[in-house]
Amino acid sequence: MAEINYDEMIKLAAKAMGESYSPYSKCRVGACLLGESGQYYLGCNVENASYSATCCAERTAIFKAVSSGEKKFRAIAVVGGFDGNIKEYFPPCGVCRQVMSEFCKDGFEVILFNGKERKVLSMEDVLPYPFGSEKLK
Repeated sequence: MAEINYDEMIKLAAKAMGESYSPYSKCRVGACLLGESGQYYLGCNVENASYSATCCAERTAIFKAVSSGEKKFRAIAVVGGFDGNIKEYFPPCGVCRQVMSEFCKDGFEVILFNGKERKVLSMEDVLPYPFGSEKLK
C-alpha cells in the first residue's frame, strides 16, 4: 500500500474548503478522505438556517464515498477557518468522530493543519471509546 501523501491531502482539503456553504457561521471547512482504493473524496461543510440540519465536511466526504461504493478508508485531512483563513486546527466534531468510527478502523489517520504545521492523529486519539455495532448485539 502506498504511503499517505499528507501534503496532497491537505491541499485537496483546502480546495474543498472553497466550496463550503457557510453563510451563517462564516466558518469554512474542507475535508479530503482517502479510500483504501487510493481514491480521494472531498467534502465541505453545508450549513442550514436550522443549525442541526448542517452537515460537516468530514461527513460530506464520507457519505460521498459510501454512496460511491467505498466503505474502507485510510485517512482524512481536515482544514478550516473563518472566512476561509486557515489559522488553527479544526478537529472533527463529536458526530463526525462517531460516523468516522463506523468506517475508519485500525491504522486510520486524522490529519489536521493550522496553516503552518500539520498534526497526524490516530482514530483512537480522536475517539478513544467509540460506540460501535458490537454494542447492538
